[in-house]
Amino acid sequence: MPDLIGKSGVLVHTVMPTDLATHWKNQLPVLATPILLWLAELATIKAVEGALAPDSMTVGIGHHNRHLAPTPVGFTLRIHATVVSATAKQIVFDVEATDGTDRILEGTHTRAIVDRNSFETRINHKIAGRQA
Repeated sequence: MPDLIGKSGVLVHTVMPTDLATHWKNQLPVLATPILLWLAELATIKAVEGALAPDSMTVGIGHHNRHLAPTPVGFTLRIHATVVSATAKQIVFDVEATDGTDRILEGTHTRAIVDRNSFETRINHKIAGRQA
């Protein structure tokens, strides 16, 4: 999968009240880290959109990031993800984000490449086992 190296994706998102840490049992009215990580995942998905076989998909398996600065509601984020390594089984991305004032995220995100049908079958078996 060396042809993926260098591919990048950008996600632009304006922080809304539902993105704030106040929704995550924290009293600070700033962008919540779980939301920032989720947005970084979406940027990585954009980076490889259309580059995988139709029966393949990626799933997040690791974050190694630092949330560097607080971002209040109304600020617009720009999250950038770039593929730095890729094998047949996983892709590693450098991710970074800014809020127009500060660099707010830096790090890496890793996604596994999986067969969509096998993954869905695994989920269905898990559900069926719970219902038995």
